Amino acid sequence: MDAHIRDLRYFVAVAEELSFTRAAAERLFISQPSLSRQIRQLELSLRARLFERDRRTVTLTAAGAALLPEARRIIEQWERAQRAVAAAREERTLVVGFQTRIGRGLVPSISSALPGWDLRFRQIPWSDPTVGLGDAQVDVAVAWLPMPGHGEYDWTVVSTEERWVALPAGHPLAARPEVALSDLAEEPFVALPVSAGPMRDFWLAGDQRSKPAIVGAEAETAEEAFELVASARAVALVSAGNAELYRRDDVVSRPVAGLPPSRLAIVWRRSDRRQAVRTLVEAFVTCMDGSR
Repeated sequence: MDAHIRDLRYFVAVAEELSFTRAAAERLFISQPSLSRQIRQLELSLRARLFERDRRTVTLTAAGAALLPEARRIIEQWERAQRAVAAAREERTLVVGFQTRIGRGLVPSISSALPGWDLRFRQIPWSDPTVGLGDAQVDVAVAWLPMPGHGEYDWTVVSTEERWVALPAGHPLAARPEVALSDLAEEPFVALPVSAGPMRDFWLAGDQRSKPAIVGAEAETAEEAFELVASARAVALVSAGNAELYRRDDVVSRPVAGLPPSRLAIVWRRSDRRQAVRTLVEAFVTCMDGSR
């Protein structure tokens, strides 16, 4: 079986970090067992051991050292091929990725601001922290910060919104006009998948807690999260804008006092220098400024 580009990216990350833990948590945003399985599959396909591991160290084998420059070259060639295809593609067709409903008047405003353009919108699950940018599924993403990566992406913040908590209708805290994070300390929360990276911790308010959040369930999409809240399995932090966009009779949303706000951004690959992408980003920013 031929190796995928993704497998080579995983291999290069481990080879450069010489740590499965760091590669999984800081660069790839997947679980360490998943990364180990993918590396093992790559080794099986190549019929060669690529790493020597013990409890403290990871080192490249001779086969791994031979593969590393070739893997880097293959990845670079693939990225160059993607850029060539993008350049040859009709410039007036662009794909916008999103994970929660865009709303906020952006879609009709963008469509009217860019007449004659074919804008396509693609929902990406929370398990992909790059919102489709990492594997070039999309050209631009409407994304909640923080974004992963080591300088691969640029962004412009277009909205700053308070974080609210979504509660099942009838929850004792729903009667309050505002709640404190301490009031939610013993509540089970809806969490994003582990592969969502720093976004998972942000939407659990990890930095503001004295002890880790209780995770009652995980969700791949906002729709799943609101269903979990409505069924009283867990509560969830949401942006103020999304509290309105996803309003429903069986869920009540209330502001959470003292939490730093969430930031919605337009994000693009730093290496993508197409004028069409810049035009789309500028249109998003202009339309958002005009709606305030």
